Amino acid sequence: MRTVRDTPTKHIRQMRNNKKNDFVSMSDLLSDFKSQSKLQKGFEKVDVEGAWNTIMGPGVTNYTTQLKFTAGTLFVNLSSSVLRQELMYGRTMIIKNLNEHLGKDMIEKIVLR
Repeated sequence: MRTVRDTPTKHIRQMRNNKKNDFVSMSDLLSDFKSQSKLQKGFEKVDVEGAWNTIMGPGVTNYTTQLKFTAGTLFVNLSSSVLRQELMYGRTMIIKNLNEHLGKDMIEKIVLR
């Protein structure tokens, strides 16, 4: 049973005393959340798609019909066979640039279709 001394203000005072003076940035909180949640794979897919659009630019993005990222492999569907052939020659450089943009080695292989 609540007494006069167990009012919400007492609880608030206790919370104030338990506060830490350490401030955590929002990006650190989000990265911790991403790594601890089951949504990690979904976030990785979104990050990879964003990196593809940024690194490859609008010229390649306009011909990209579908991107799928699964188990370290990026599947890219292209509507231009000429562009697909050109990108085949630079696959290792594309992987390197995408991984640098992502900040970690997520992409091991690119399959161009």
